This record gives sequence, structure tokens and C-alpha cells, in this order.
Amino acid sequence: MAQEFVINSADIESKINQLLPSQGNRGAGVDFSASTMVIPIVDLTETAEGSSVRPDLQTALCFANSPFDIVNGTSTLVTTTGFFRVIGTVTGRGGNATDRNSRFFLDDGSSEVNIWSFNFDGISAEVYMAVSFDFIVFLRAGDSLKGQSPASDVQFGGSTRQIADISGNLTNPLGF
Repeated sequence: MAQEFVINSADIESKINQLLPSQGNRGAGVDFSASTMVIPIVDLTETAEGSSVRPDLQTALCFANSPFDIVNGTSTLVTTTGFFRVIGTVTGRGGNATDRNSRFFLDDGSSEVNIWSFNFDGISAEVYMAVSFDFIVFLRAGDSLKGQSPASDVQFGGSTRQIADISGNLTNPLGF
């Protein structure tokens, strides 16, 4: 059988009032108590939120990925609102003959902002390099994610996948 204990501690009372303002500050005569009874606590937060997959696993690559390949031009990769994972590699040859700055950028129709770039300019023309990228981007209504390859020997290859909607509700990998 459980035993009940009254707790008279100004420190505990102050901390409860700070952390749970709706429970504290009731005035004199309110006592806090403890019990020796074991009460199991089950955390159902993920299930109650509609998810049974850990958030880090929800960024997994899957059949829902949208692959892209960009060579010597600009491509629009995503126009849907939400959070997207972008993963892949840019490869290129160095040289000074043309613009060598490859990039990802956001475009809202009136302005652009670079979010990732790599400049092959200034690297010996005999050197080929590969640079990996893996980042998450947020798109608002009207935004688009674009990738740009400045030359025929600079190539992006990769994929995008929506990992959460615009409100931050996580999206499970396809087939889960």
C-alpha cells in the first residue's frame, strides 16, 4: 500500500510555481505531496502527433526523391511550400576561361538569394573536383529552389525530397 507524504519546501514550491504557473500561486494552505506508489509514465507524444518514426529517420532517402541533373544551365528543382532535403554532388573542372561558380539559390520572383555555392574558378584547368552537398531548405509560397551550372564541364547530380510541410509536420518516407 502506498504511503503519502506532505512536502514543505520553499524551493520545490517556488520551482513548481515557476514551471507550472497554473498549478502554483494558490495562496496559503496548499500543500504539495509525494507518494511511494509507482505510477508508470508512457510518452505517447510521437504517436499523438501522428508519427511513429524518429524525426532523423524521416529525412531518409526513398522512392519519393526527385532526382535532378544540371549541366550548363539553370533548373527549377522545387516550387512546393515546405521543408526539403537536397543531397548530391557537383563535379567540375577548374579553369579561368568562364564563370565557374555553381550554386543553389532561392527565387521569389523578384529577387534571388544564394544558399549554397562552389566556385571552380582559380583551380587548375587540369584538375577535376567533386564536392558533396546535403542540406535542408525551407520554401514559402511563391519561392522556388533553383540550381545553376555555369559551364558544360560543371555538373550537379542529386535529388530532393520533402521532409515536412510548411507547418513543420514531418513527412514519412514513401512506402512507410
